[in-house]
Amino acid sequence: MIDFEEELKKYEPAIEVEQAEADIKARDLTDLTDLIFNMTAQNNVTK
Repeated sequence: MIDFEEELKKYEPAIEVEQAEADIKARDLTDLTDLIFNMTAQNNVTK
């Protein structure tokens, strides 16, 4: 039978996953809300 507690103690995340998480968090990503906000702001300035 597998001792899950012991297995969890041995667990180490893959280096690639940690690096990917750091890269994603370091980027300033624009989401759809930001795009809509910028479009409406530009639209209000041009009127």
